[in-house]
Amino acid sequence: MMKQLFLSAALVAVAGTAQAQDVMKMAVTTSFNNSGLAEVLLPEIQKDLGLEVQLLVVGTGQAIKLGESGDVDAILVHSRPAEEAFIEGGYGTHRTEIMYNDFVFVGPSDDPAVIADDETAVEALQDIASTEAAFVSRGDDSGTHKMELALWKDAGLDVEGFGDWYNAVGQGMGAALNTAAGMNGYILSDRASWLNFGNKADLGLLFSGDPVLFNQYAYIPVNPEKHEHVQTELVDKLEAWLVSDRAEELINGYEIAGEQLFVFNAGENAN
Repeated sequence: MMKQLFLSAALVAVAGTAQAQDVMKMAVTTSFNNSGLAEVLLPEIQKDLGLEVQLLVVGTGQAIKLGESGDVDAILVHSRPAEEAFIEGGYGTHRTEIMYNDFVFVGPSDDPAVIADDETAVEALQDIASTEAAFVSRGDDSGTHKMELALWKDAGLDVEGFGDWYNAVGQGMGAALNTAAGMNGYILSDRASWLNFGNKADLGLLFSGDPVLFNQYAYIPVNPEKHEHVQTELVDKLEAWLVSDRAEELINGYEIAGEQLFVFNAGENAN
C-alpha cells in the first residue's frame, strides 16, 4: 500500500525544473488526488516556492492519524467534525478553508431506484435501500465515507443491517468508482473525482444539489508542540501560497469538459 501513498511533486514537475531545496510531507485525501488537481498545483508550488511537497494519499481518517503521529507536516482533508476534533486534541494548530465542491450520487443510467426524481440526499438513499439496488461504499473512514454514513443515519437506516446489495470496499475514491462501474451500482462521490474518472461504463451523475452535500476542503498544520520535527516554516510558506491569488487562479481555472471542479474560498473562515 505504501507504494501508492507517496506522490512527489518532482514526478509531475515540468522537464528541466531543478530539484527543490526544501521538502515537506502533506497527507491529502484520495479525492483531492483523483481529481487531478495535485498535478496542477504541485509543479507550480515547486516553481514558485522552491518547495517539494510529498503527498501521502489516503482517506481523511488515515490522514488525521498520520498527523496525530507526526508522520506529516500538514494535512488537507474534508470532514469538518474530524478536523475540529484533531485541533481540539492539540494535534493541529488551526484550519484554513481552501476550496470546496460537492458530493454527488452516481449510478446506473437506467436508475432502478429512481433517485434522479428525489428532492433530498436522504430520500435518494432511502429509495436505494428500499429497492436494494447495488450500492458501493468507500468503507475506508475517508471524508466521503463519513459523509455517506451521516446521510444513512439521517435517513434512519443502519448500514450494519444491510444485505449483500451494500458493498463496503475499503478503498479510495478511484478504486471505489471502478467497483461501482464494474457492478453497475450506486455510489456517493465527490464531483471532482467523478468528472476526472475515466471508466464511467454505464454510470451517470443522477443526483446533486442538496445543500447537505457541500464538500469543504481545509488545510491544517500539524502542531510542532506535539512533534518538534514538524517543519513549521515550510508549512507556513505553503499555507501562504494556498491562500494566494496564484492558487485562486489555478484552482478556479481547473476544468474538465468545461466544468469547474473546485471553487476557491481560502481565508473566508480560518480558525
